[in-house]
Amino acid sequence: MDQPEDILYLKQFVKQHPNNKMGWYLLGKHYLQAGKEAKANYCFIQAGDIYEAFEQESHPLGEAQLEELKEWDKKQKKKQLLRKTLFIAIPLLLLALLIPAKEFIFKDSPKEIVTDNSALIPAVGVVMVPQQQLQPIGYAMNTIIAAGKEAPDLTLAIRLEEKGGWRQWNGNVRFLMSLNRNVTGSKAQVTMFDRDSCVCEPGDTNNASKPFKEWKKNQEMHWTLSSAIHHFKERNGKWPERLKDLIRPYPNNILSGEGKGMVAMFPDVLSKLKTSSNDGSQSTASGGNQNHPLKTSDDESNKSSIGTNGLFQQKWNKPLEIVIDTSQHRLAVVQNDVVIRSYKVGLGGDRTPEGSFYISEKVRNPNGRDDGIFGSRGMALSNTLYAIHGTGDIDSIEKDESLGCIRLRKADVEELYDLVPLGTVVKIKNGTLPPNSKEAAERFQLEPQENETNPAKVYQWLK
Repeated sequence: MDQPEDILYLKQFVKQHPNNKMGWYLLGKHYLQAGKEAKANYCFIQAGDIYEAFEQESHPLGEAQLEELKEWDKKQKKKQLLRKTLFIAIPLLLLALLIPAKEFIFKDSPKEIVTDNSALIPAVGVVMVPQQQLQPIGYAMNTIIAAGKEAPDLTLAIRLEEKGGWRQWNGNVRFLMSLNRNVTGSKAQVTMFDRDSCVCEPGDTNNASKPFKEWKKNQEMHWTLSSAIHHFKERNGKWPERLKDLIRPYPNNILSGEGKGMVAMFPDVLSKLKTSSNDGSQSTASGGNQNHPLKTSDDESNKSSIGTNGLFQQKWNKPLEIVIDTSQHRLAVVQNDVVIRSYKVGLGGDRTPEGSFYISEKVRNPNGRDDGIFGSRGMALSNTLYAIHGTGDIDSIEKDESLGCIRLRKADVEELYDLVPLGTVVKIKNGTLPPNSKEAAERFQLEPQENETNPAKVYQWLK
Protein backbone atom coordinates (compact mmCIF):
# COMPACT_ATOMS: atom_id res chain seq x y z
CA MET A 1 0.00 0.00 0.00
CA ASP A 2 1.55 3.34 -1.02
CA GLN A 3 1.91 6.44 1.16
CA PRO A 4 -1.34 8.36 0.29
CA GLU A 5 -3.47 5.24 0.81
CA ASP A 6 -1.85 4.61 4.20
CA ILE A 7 -2.63 8.16 5.30
CA LEU A 8 -6.21 7.93 4.04
CA TYR A 9 -6.78 4.65 5.88
CA LEU A 10 -5.29 5.94 9.12
CA LYS A 11 -7.32 9.17 8.92
CA GLN A 12 -10.50 7.13 8.68
CA PHE A 13 -9.29 4.87 11.52
CA VAL A 14 -8.61 7.68 14.01
CA LYS A 15 -11.88 9.35 13.03
CA GLN A 16 -13.74 6.21 14.03
CA HIS A 17 -11.44 5.50 17.03
CA PRO A 18 -10.31 8.91 18.34
CA ASN A 19 -9.02 7.41 21.63
CA ASN A 20 -6.64 4.96 19.94
CA LYS A 21 -3.22 6.54 20.60
CA MET A 22 -1.36 4.03 18.44
CA GLY A 23 -3.46 5.07 15.45
CA TRP A 24 -2.57 8.72 16.03
CA TYR A 25 1.11 7.82 16.37
CA LEU A 26 1.19 5.88 13.09
CA LEU A 27 -0.69 8.64 11.26
CA GLY A 28 1.85 11.17 12.59
CA LYS A 29 4.75 9.06 11.30
CA HIS A 30 3.23 8.94 7.82
CA TYR A 31 2.62 12.69 7.83
CA LEU A 32 6.24 13.21 8.90
CA GLN A 33 7.49 11.06 6.01
CA ALA A 34 5.30 13.05 3.65
CA GLY A 35 6.89 16.31 4.82
CA LYS A 36 3.77 17.54 6.63
CA GLU A 37 5.41 18.40 9.94
CA ALA A 38 2.57 20.49 11.38
CA LYS A 39 0.02 17.69 10.90
CA ALA A 40 2.54 15.17 12.23
CA ASN A 41 3.02 17.20 15.40
CA TYR A 42 -0.73 17.38 15.97
CA CYS A 43 -1.00 13.57 15.66
CA PHE A 44 1.96 13.05 18.03
CA ILE A 45 0.23 15.22 20.61
CA GLN A 46 -2.88 13.01 20.39
CA ALA A 47 -0.63 9.92 20.71
CA GLY A 48 0.65 11.14 24.12
CA ASP A 49 2.68 8.53 25.99
CA ILE A 50 2.70 6.17 22.96
CA TYR A 51 4.90 8.71 21.17
CA GLU A 52 7.27 8.93 24.13
CA ALA A 53 7.44 5.14 24.45
CA PHE A 54 8.41 4.57 20.82
CA GLU A 55 10.58 7.64 20.32
CA GLN A 56 12.14 7.35 23.81
CA GLU A 57 11.87 11.11 24.27
CA SER A 58 9.34 13.78 25.03
CA HIS A 59 7.55 15.47 22.16
CA PRO A 60 9.77 18.19 20.63
CA LEU A 61 7.13 20.86 21.23
CA GLY A 62 7.47 22.74 24.50
CA GLU A 63 5.00 22.19 27.30
CA ALA A 64 3.42 25.59 26.79
CA GLN A 65 2.90 24.96 23.08
CA LEU A 66 1.57 21.51 23.83
CA GLU A 67 -1.02 22.80 26.27
CA GLU A 68 -1.94 25.59 23.89
CA LEU A 69 -2.61 23.12 21.06
CA LYS A 70 -4.63 20.89 23.35
CA GLU A 71 -6.73 23.85 24.45
CA TRP A 72 -7.24 24.88 20.83
CA ASP A 73 -8.33 21.34 20.00
CA LYS A 74 -10.90 21.37 22.83
CA LYS A 75 -12.33 24.68 21.61
CA GLN A 76 -12.67 23.36 18.06
CA LYS A 77 -14.54 20.30 19.28
CA LYS A 78 -16.88 22.46 21.36
CA LYS A 79 -17.59 24.69 18.36
CA GLN A 80 -18.33 21.66 16.20
CA LEU A 81 -20.68 20.24 18.83
CA LEU A 82 -22.44 23.61 19.14
CA ARG A 83 -22.95 23.86 15.37
CA LYS A 84 -24.46 20.37 15.21
CA THR A 85 -26.73 21.06 18.17
CA LEU A 86 -27.99 24.34 16.71
CA PHE A 87 -28.58 22.71 13.33
CA ILE A 88 -30.93 20.20 14.95
CA ALA A 89 -32.46 22.55 17.53
CA ILE A 90 -33.49 25.41 15.22
CA PRO A 91 -35.85 23.34 12.98
CA LEU A 92 -37.31 21.73 16.11
CA LEU A 93 -37.92 25.14 17.63
CA LEU A 94 -39.72 26.28 14.49
CA LEU A 95 -41.82 23.13 14.51
CA ALA A 96 -42.65 23.69 18.17
CA LEU A 97 -44.07 27.08 17.28
CA LEU A 98 -46.49 25.36 14.92
CA ILE A 99 -47.70 23.14 17.77
CA PRO A 100 -48.27 25.66 20.57
CA ALA A 101 -50.21 23.26 22.79
CA LYS A 102 -47.47 20.63 22.78
CA GLU A 103 -43.84 20.34 23.83
CA PHE A 104 -41.00 18.14 22.61
CA ILE A 105 -39.31 15.41 24.57
CA PHE A 106 -36.32 13.41 23.35
CA LYS A 107 -35.81 9.79 24.24
CA ASP A 108 -33.36 7.20 23.03
CA SER A 109 -36.03 4.50 22.83
CA PRO A 110 -39.63 5.40 21.88
CA LYS A 111 -42.62 3.95 23.66
CA GLU A 112 -45.02 1.73 21.80
CA ILE A 113 -46.82 4.17 19.50
CA VAL A 114 -50.15 2.39 19.10
CA THR A 115 -51.32 -1.18 19.19
CA ASP A 116 -54.15 -0.98 16.67
CA ASN A 117 -52.72 -1.07 13.15
CA SER A 118 -56.02 -0.11 11.57
CA ALA A 119 -55.98 3.15 13.52
CA LEU A 120 -52.28 3.69 12.84
CA ILE A 121 -52.19 3.56 9.05
CA PRO A 122 -53.94 6.86 8.16
CA ALA A 123 -51.95 8.73 10.85
CA VAL A 124 -48.45 7.88 9.53
CA GLY A 125 -46.41 10.10 7.24
CA VAL A 126 -43.04 9.40 5.62
CA VAL A 127 -40.30 11.75 4.41
CA MET A 128 -38.00 9.99 1.94
CA VAL A 129 -34.72 11.90 2.23
CA PRO A 130 -32.55 11.77 -0.95
CA GLN A 131 -29.00 10.46 -0.64
CA GLN A 132 -27.53 13.70 -1.99
CA GLN A 133 -28.93 15.64 0.96
CA LEU A 134 -25.93 16.29 3.22
CA GLN A 135 -28.11 17.46 6.12
CA PRO A 136 -30.84 14.80 6.30
CA ILE A 137 -32.34 15.77 9.67
CA GLY A 138 -32.63 19.43 8.69
CA TYR A 139 -34.19 18.43 5.36
CA ALA A 140 -36.74 16.19 7.11
CA MET A 141 -37.65 18.79 9.74
CA ASN A 142 -38.03 21.57 7.17
CA THR A 143 -40.31 19.30 5.13
CA ILE A 144 -42.50 18.56 8.15
CA ILE A 145 -42.60 22.25 9.07
CA ALA A 146 -43.70 23.15 5.53
CA ALA A 147 -46.62 20.71 5.84
CA GLY A 148 -47.84 22.45 9.00
CA LYS A 149 -51.14 21.13 10.35
CA GLU A 150 -51.42 18.63 7.46
CA ALA A 151 -48.55 16.59 8.90
CA PRO A 152 -49.80 13.28 10.41
CA ASP A 153 -49.45 12.45 14.11
CA LEU A 154 -46.50 10.16 13.40
CA THR A 155 -43.91 11.11 10.79
CA LEU A 156 -40.90 8.96 9.90
CA ALA A 157 -37.82 10.20 8.05
CA ILE A 158 -36.05 7.48 6.08
CA ARG A 159 -33.47 6.92 3.37
CA LEU A 160 -34.10 4.28 0.75
CA GLU A 161 -31.26 2.30 -0.78
CA GLU A 162 -30.16 3.70 -4.14
CA LYS A 163 -28.83 1.91 -7.21
CA GLY A 164 -27.88 3.71 -10.40
CA GLY A 165 -29.69 6.85 -9.26
CA TRP A 166 -32.96 4.99 -8.56
CA ARG A 167 -34.39 4.65 -5.05
CA GLN A 168 -35.23 1.04 -4.21
CA TRP A 169 -38.68 0.64 -2.67
CA ASN A 170 -37.88 -2.92 -1.60
CA GLY A 171 -34.20 -2.36 -0.78
CA ASN A 172 -32.57 -1.57 2.54
CA VAL A 173 -34.21 1.20 4.58
CA ARG A 174 -32.25 3.54 6.84
CA PHE A 175 -34.38 5.12 9.57
CA LEU A 176 -33.25 8.64 10.46
CA MET A 177 -35.82 9.94 12.92
CA SER A 178 -39.45 9.87 14.00
CA LEU A 179 -41.74 12.63 15.24
CA ASN A 180 -44.75 11.44 17.20
CA ARG A 181 -47.39 13.99 18.21
CA ASN A 182 -49.80 11.40 19.58
CA VAL A 183 -48.25 10.32 22.88
CA THR A 184 -49.29 10.44 26.52
CA GLY A 185 -49.59 13.91 27.99
CA SER A 186 -49.97 15.71 24.64
CA LYS A 187 -46.20 15.85 24.18
CA ALA A 188 -44.51 15.59 20.80
CA GLN A 189 -41.75 13.01 20.95
CA VAL A 190 -38.75 13.18 18.61
CA THR A 191 -36.53 10.11 18.38
CA MET A 192 -33.27 10.00 16.45
CA PHE A 193 -32.28 6.66 14.91
CA ASP A 194 -29.16 7.50 12.92
CA ARG A 195 -25.92 8.01 14.85
CA ASP A 196 -24.27 9.90 11.97
CA SER A 197 -27.13 12.40 11.70
CA CYS A 198 -27.32 13.56 15.32
CA VAL A 199 -25.25 14.24 18.41
CA CYS A 200 -27.00 11.58 20.47
CA GLU A 201 -27.35 7.92 21.34
CA PRO A 202 -29.73 6.56 18.66
CA GLY A 203 -33.02 4.98 19.63
CA ASP A 204 -34.39 1.55 18.76
CA THR A 205 -35.94 1.32 15.27
CA ASN A 206 -38.23 -1.61 16.09
CA ASN A 207 -41.19 0.62 16.97
CA ALA A 208 -40.67 2.60 13.74
CA SER A 209 -40.27 -0.35 11.36
CA LYS A 210 -43.67 -1.84 12.18
CA PRO A 211 -45.79 1.22 11.27
CA PHE A 212 -43.53 1.83 8.27
CA LYS A 213 -44.25 -1.64 6.86
CA GLU A 214 -48.00 -1.09 7.27
CA TRP A 215 -47.74 2.36 5.69
CA LYS A 216 -45.69 0.94 2.81
CA LYS A 217 -48.36 -1.61 1.85
CA ASN A 218 -50.98 1.11 2.02
CA GLN A 219 -48.86 3.44 -0.12
CA GLU A 220 -48.71 0.90 -2.95
CA MET A 221 -52.51 0.83 -2.96
CA HIS A 222 -52.57 4.65 -3.03
CA TRP A 223 -50.21 4.80 -6.00
CA THR A 224 -52.33 2.37 -8.02
CA LEU A 225 -55.58 4.15 -7.14
CA SER A 226 -54.12 7.60 -7.81
CA SER A 227 -52.78 6.43 -11.19
CA ALA A 228 -56.17 4.94 -12.09
CA ILE A 229 -57.98 8.20 -11.27
CA HIS A 230 -55.44 10.12 -13.35
CA HIS A 231 -55.92 7.88 -16.39
CA PHE A 232 -59.74 7.89 -16.03
CA LYS A 233 -59.59 11.70 -16.24
CA GLU A 234 -57.39 11.55 -19.36
CA ARG A 235 -59.59 8.93 -20.98
CA ASN A 236 -62.99 10.47 -20.21
CA GLY A 237 -62.27 14.18 -19.74
CA LYS A 238 -63.87 14.16 -16.29
CA TRP A 239 -63.16 12.90 -12.80
CA PRO A 240 -64.62 9.60 -11.54
CA GLU A 241 -67.37 9.96 -8.96
CA ARG A 242 -66.81 6.66 -7.17
CA LEU A 243 -64.41 3.72 -7.11
CA LYS A 244 -66.75 1.60 -9.23
CA ASP A 245 -66.19 3.98 -12.14
CA LEU A 246 -62.63 2.65 -12.32
CA ILE A 247 -63.53 -1.04 -12.00
CA ARG A 248 -65.55 -1.86 -15.10
CA PRO A 249 -65.79 -4.88 -17.44
CA TYR A 250 -63.40 -5.15 -20.41
CA PRO A 251 -62.50 -2.92 -22.30
CA ASN A 252 -63.04 -0.20 -19.66
CA ASN A 253 -61.21 -2.06 -16.90
CA ILE A 254 -58.93 0.78 -15.80
CA LEU A 255 -58.46 -1.05 -12.50
CA SER A 256 -58.41 -4.85 -12.53
CA GLY A 257 -60.17 -5.11 -9.19
CA GLU A 258 -60.59 -3.64 -5.74
CA GLY A 259 -57.79 -3.43 -3.20
CA LYS A 260 -57.91 -3.41 0.58
CA GLY A 261 -59.02 0.00 1.84
CA MET A 262 -59.58 1.51 -1.62
CA VAL A 263 -63.20 2.49 -0.94
CA ALA A 264 -62.20 4.42 2.18
CA MET A 265 -59.20 6.14 0.58
CA PHE A 266 -60.93 7.08 -2.70
CA PRO A 267 -62.44 10.44 -1.55
CA ASP A 268 -59.12 11.73 -0.15
CA VAL A 269 -57.08 10.66 -3.18
CA LEU A 270 -59.61 12.20 -5.57
CA SER A 271 -59.75 15.45 -3.60
CA LYS A 272 -56.00 15.90 -3.52
CA LEU A 273 -55.60 15.07 -7.21
CA LYS A 274 -58.24 17.67 -8.07
CA THR A 275 -56.43 20.25 -5.95
CA SER A 276 -53.04 19.48 -7.49
CA SER A 277 -54.57 19.60 -10.97
CA ASN A 278 -56.01 23.05 -10.28
CA ASP A 279 -52.55 24.14 -9.11
CA GLY A 280 -51.10 23.04 -12.44
CA SER A 281 -48.87 20.44 -10.81
CA GLN A 282 -50.56 17.28 -12.11
CA SER A 283 -48.28 15.35 -14.43
CA THR A 284 -49.52 14.18 -17.82
CA ALA A 285 -48.78 10.87 -19.47
CA SER A 286 -46.64 12.39 -22.21
CA GLY A 287 -45.29 15.39 -20.30
CA GLY A 288 -42.81 15.90 -17.50
CA ASN A 289 -39.04 15.83 -17.32
CA GLN A 290 -37.61 13.32 -19.80
CA ASN A 291 -34.23 13.26 -18.07
CA HIS A 292 -33.30 10.88 -15.30
CA PRO A 293 -35.55 11.65 -12.30
CA LEU A 294 -32.64 12.35 -9.94
CA LYS A 295 -30.68 14.54 -12.37
CA THR A 296 -32.39 17.83 -11.71
CA SER A 297 -31.15 21.26 -10.72
CA ASP A 298 -34.34 22.09 -8.84
CA ASP A 299 -34.28 22.24 -5.06
CA GLU A 300 -36.45 19.29 -4.07
CA SER A 301 -36.98 20.58 -0.57
CA ASN A 302 -38.83 23.58 -1.97
CA LYS A 303 -41.14 21.39 -4.03
CA SER A 304 -41.86 18.54 -1.64
CA SER A 305 -45.47 18.44 -0.54
CA ILE A 306 -47.65 16.05 1.41
CA GLY A 307 -49.74 13.74 -0.69
CA THR A 308 -52.21 10.98 -0.03
CA ASN A 309 -51.32 8.51 2.71
CA GLY A 310 -48.96 11.04 4.29
CA LEU A 311 -46.21 10.82 1.66
CA PHE A 312 -43.89 13.84 1.63
CA GLN A 313 -42.33 13.68 -1.83
CA GLN A 314 -41.65 15.78 -4.87
CA LYS A 315 -44.18 14.92 -7.60
CA TRP A 316 -46.07 12.58 -5.24
CA ASN A 317 -49.05 12.74 -7.64
CA LYS A 318 -47.15 11.54 -10.72
CA PRO A 319 -48.82 8.32 -12.01
CA LEU A 320 -47.01 5.00 -12.07
CA GLU A 321 -44.94 4.24 -15.16
CA ILE A 322 -43.33 1.13 -16.63
CA VAL A 323 -39.69 1.29 -17.70
CA ILE A 324 -38.19 -1.55 -19.75
CA ASP A 325 -34.41 -1.76 -20.02
CA THR A 326 -33.53 -3.82 -23.11
CA SER A 327 -29.86 -4.24 -22.14
CA GLN A 328 -30.69 -5.57 -18.66
CA HIS A 329 -33.80 -7.55 -19.67
CA ARG A 330 -35.61 -5.77 -16.84
CA LEU A 331 -39.10 -4.30 -16.49
CA ALA A 332 -39.67 -1.92 -13.59
CA VAL A 333 -42.74 -0.16 -12.21
CA VAL A 334 -41.59 3.27 -11.07
CA GLN A 335 -43.05 6.35 -9.41
CA ASN A 336 -40.83 9.34 -10.11
CA ASP A 337 -37.37 8.02 -9.07
CA VAL A 338 -38.58 5.08 -6.94
CA VAL A 339 -38.42 1.51 -8.31
CA ILE A 340 -41.50 -0.17 -6.81
CA ARG A 341 -41.24 -3.51 -8.63
CA SER A 342 -38.61 -5.00 -10.93
CA TYR A 343 -38.98 -8.16 -13.01
CA LYS A 344 -36.80 -10.20 -15.35
CA VAL A 345 -38.28 -10.28 -18.86
CA GLY A 346 -37.85 -11.96 -22.21
CA LEU A 347 -37.45 -9.64 -25.21
CA GLY A 348 -36.94 -9.76 -28.97
CA GLY A 349 -33.60 -7.98 -29.35
CA ASP A 350 -33.82 -5.47 -32.20
CA ARG A 351 -37.40 -6.62 -32.83
CA THR A 352 -38.49 -5.01 -29.55
CA PRO A 353 -39.03 -1.32 -30.38
CA GLU A 354 -37.64 1.47 -28.22
CA GLY A 355 -39.73 4.53 -27.43
CA SER A 356 -42.73 5.64 -25.39
CA PHE A 357 -46.00 3.71 -25.42
CA TYR A 358 -49.05 3.29 -23.18
CA ILE A 359 -51.19 0.36 -22.09
CA SER A 360 -54.16 0.58 -24.46
CA GLU A 361 -55.80 -2.73 -23.53
CA LYS A 362 -55.79 -5.11 -20.57
CA VAL A 363 -57.20 -8.60 -20.94
CA ARG A 364 -57.41 -11.57 -18.61
CA ASN A 365 -56.68 -15.03 -20.10
CA PRO A 366 -56.01 -13.96 -23.72
CA ASN A 367 -57.65 -16.30 -26.24
CA GLY A 368 -59.63 -17.90 -23.41
CA ARG A 369 -56.72 -19.66 -21.68
CA ASP A 370 -54.39 -18.96 -18.77
CA ASP A 371 -51.71 -21.36 -20.05
CA GLY A 372 -51.55 -20.39 -23.73
CA ILE A 373 -48.72 -18.69 -25.61
CA PHE A 374 -49.67 -15.34 -24.01
CA GLY A 375 -50.11 -16.70 -20.51
CA SER A 376 -52.83 -15.59 -18.11
CA ARG A 377 -52.57 -11.79 -18.65
CA GLY A 378 -51.95 -9.48 -21.60
CA MET A 379 -51.46 -5.71 -21.92
CA ALA A 380 -51.33 -4.25 -25.44
CA LEU A 381 -49.03 -1.30 -26.16
CA SER A 382 -50.53 1.74 -27.96
CA ASN A 383 -52.98 -0.36 -30.04
CA THR A 384 -50.13 -2.22 -31.77
CA LEU A 385 -49.24 -5.91 -32.02
CA TYR A 386 -46.65 -5.41 -29.30
CA ALA A 387 -47.74 -6.42 -25.81
CA ILE A 388 -46.60 -7.26 -22.32
CA HIS A 389 -47.85 -10.78 -21.58
CA GLY A 390 -47.15 -14.08 -19.90
CA THR A 391 -45.46 -17.02 -21.59
CA GLY A 392 -45.38 -20.78 -21.56
CA ASP A 393 -41.71 -20.70 -22.50
CA ILE A 394 -40.07 -19.87 -19.16
CA ASP A 395 -36.58 -20.53 -20.53
CA SER A 396 -36.92 -17.49 -22.82
CA ILE A 397 -36.89 -15.08 -19.85
CA GLU A 398 -33.73 -12.91 -19.93
CA LYS A 399 -33.19 -13.86 -23.58
CA ASP A 400 -34.01 -12.26 -26.96
CA GLU A 401 -36.28 -14.97 -28.38
CA SER A 402 -39.63 -13.18 -28.81
CA LEU A 403 -40.82 -11.52 -32.00
CA GLY A 404 -40.84 -8.17 -30.22
CA CYS A 405 -43.20 -8.57 -27.25
CA ILE A 406 -42.22 -8.47 -23.59
CA ARG A 407 -42.57 -11.81 -21.78
CA LEU A 408 -42.94 -12.30 -18.03
CA ARG A 409 -43.31 -15.23 -15.67
CA LYS A 410 -46.87 -16.02 -14.58
CA ALA A 411 -46.68 -14.61 -11.03
CA ASP A 412 -44.91 -11.47 -12.29
CA VAL A 413 -47.33 -10.65 -15.10
CA GLU A 414 -50.32 -11.19 -12.80
CA GLU A 415 -48.91 -8.82 -10.18
CA LEU A 416 -48.03 -6.24 -12.85
CA TYR A 417 -51.55 -6.50 -14.32
CA ASP A 418 -53.07 -5.56 -10.94
CA LEU A 419 -50.50 -2.89 -10.09
CA VAL A 420 -50.66 -0.70 -13.23
CA PRO A 421 -53.95 0.73 -14.58
CA LEU A 422 -55.12 1.02 -18.15
CA GLY A 423 -53.36 4.01 -19.75
CA THR A 424 -50.04 3.54 -17.92
CA VAL A 425 -47.03 4.92 -19.82
CA VAL A 426 -44.46 2.34 -20.95
CA LYS A 427 -40.93 3.52 -21.81
CA ILE A 428 -38.63 1.09 -23.58
CA LYS A 429 -34.97 2.15 -23.41
CA ASN A 430 -31.42 0.80 -23.34
CA GLY A 431 -29.25 1.04 -20.22
CA THR A 432 -31.78 2.65 -17.87
CA LEU A 433 -32.26 0.39 -14.86
CA PRO A 434 -29.90 -1.21 -12.34
CA PRO A 435 -29.26 -4.92 -13.04
CA ASN A 436 -30.71 -6.22 -9.78
CA SER A 437 -33.50 -5.14 -7.46
CA LYS A 438 -34.71 -6.90 -4.35
CA GLU A 439 -38.10 -8.60 -4.64
CA ALA A 440 -41.02 -7.42 -2.52
CA ALA A 441 -41.85 -9.41 0.61
CA GLU A 442 -45.51 -9.66 -0.49
CA ARG A 443 -47.22 -9.63 -3.87
CA PHE A 444 -49.52 -6.75 -4.75
CA GLN A 445 -52.99 -8.07 -5.48
CA LEU A 446 -56.47 -6.75 -6.27
CA GLU A 447 -59.72 -8.68 -5.88
CA PRO A 448 -61.42 -9.14 -9.32
CA GLN A 449 -64.86 -7.56 -9.53
CA GLU A 450 -65.79 -7.61 -13.24
CA ASN A 451 -65.35 -9.75 -16.36
CA GLU A 452 -62.04 -8.78 -17.98
CA THR A 453 -61.93 -11.50 -20.64
CA ASN A 454 -62.51 -10.90 -24.36
CA PRO A 455 -63.64 -14.19 -25.94
CA ALA A 456 -64.75 -12.45 -29.15
CA LYS A 457 -61.15 -11.74 -30.21
CA VAL A 458 -58.28 -14.02 -31.21
CA TYR A 459 -55.10 -12.25 -30.15
CA GLN A 460 -52.17 -12.37 -32.53
CA TRP A 461 -49.56 -10.35 -30.69
CA LEU A 462 -45.94 -10.76 -31.75
CA LYS A 463 -45.35 -13.29 -28.96
